[in-house]
Amino acid sequence: MIYLDNAATSWPKPPEVVRAMAEFLERAGGNPGRSGHGLSIAAGRVVYETRESLAEFFHAPDPLRVIFTQNATYAINLVLRGLLHPGDRVVTTAMEHNAVMRPLRALERQGICLTVVPCSADGSLDPADMRRAVEPGARLVVVIHASNVIGSLMPVESVSEIAHQVGALILVDAAQTAGVVPIDMQGVGIDLLAFTGHKSLYGPPGTGGLVLGDRVDVEAMEPLVCGGTGSRSESEEQPDDLPDKFESGTPNGVGIAGLAAGVRFVMERGIAAIRAHEMDLARELARGLRAIPGVKVYGPRDARRGTAVVSFSVEGRRVSEIGLRLDEEYGILCRVGLHCAPAAHRTIGTFPEGTVRLAPGIFTTPEDIRLTLEAVETIARR
Repeated sequence: MIYLDNAATSWPKPPEVVRAMAEFLERAGGNPGRSGHGLSIAAGRVVYETRESLAEFFHAPDPLRVIFTQNATYAINLVLRGLLHPGDRVVTTAMEHNAVMRPLRALERQGICLTVVPCSADGSLDPADMRRAVEPGARLVVVIHASNVIGSLMPVESVSEIAHQVGALILVDAAQTAGVVPIDMQGVGIDLLAFTGHKSLYGPPGTGGLVLGDRVDVEAMEPLVCGGTGSRSESEEQPDDLPDKFESGTPNGVGIAGLAAGVRFVMERGIAAIRAHEMDLARELARGLRAIPGVKVYGPRDARRGTAVVSFSVEGRRVSEIGLRLDEEYGILCRVGLHCAPAAHRTIGTFPEGTVRLAPGIFTTPEDIRLTLEAVETIARR
């Protein structure tokens, strides 16, 4: 089997991630913050140390401003529904995932004013277009860090500067970049960072979070869910303290333990080394696909402007057929269709059919790429 669906979920997980999860259940399986006994304290230590690691990893201002969620989608909804009110102006891009577009469209029906800035066919965003769209009074700018469809990177630093000039906050969806692209929240000026644990941080599914920058007024931000936090139990009102205000209910301790091991794995390997490996494979993949008659590759030609995501189509063939044959005849696992990002596919001209998406990872080998190219060439010519 050749696994090329790392943009959806990284696989396999590093052995140390599996070990960390097993050790948590064996040695620290208590409910963090809910009791004073040893297992509860041990679980709480794992959770807090993971906050510290993530704060360091993202150059965040304070570990207590790292909020754990089930995934990036929940983190994005926490921001959009916690900060926005009818009449607020929000600006986003035409490359967004439905994790952004669906809650924004729902809020638009409830009275927010939404502007979608167009992007070019290679997924790139012109900061000048963003500057024209972001007017004084805008409350929030939401931007995907890298497209999950074609890997194109957004000019987050420029967008952050534009947003701050008019007094808006910037929310960055880092689901595709956390772990493979360096992220310096304070250096770049990111106010809100949504991330997921199960992709390039090599954690398990069901992990992710939201990191709050210093500019975010947490008193003005409402939680999505209220309930038990293990703190201020004498009150029937939701606590205002961070991170408890936004973390009701028992946390996914075993998942957080796995996420911590995944972050350590990335830090030990080094983001630069991981990115270099993945981009070498993606370049070879794109180059080989472009050489096959009838194959069209989408996205930026300059690999430095993207992540290791390669989308393509074959003239006269449905993407569903290509994906099925890659799986059943060659054991190559990929993803086909619209990738939960119809806006992005409209932008690059592949709606409603979509594309075949190949996404190598740290455990992908050059031999995997060679065999994949041979398989696609056979399917395209048959």
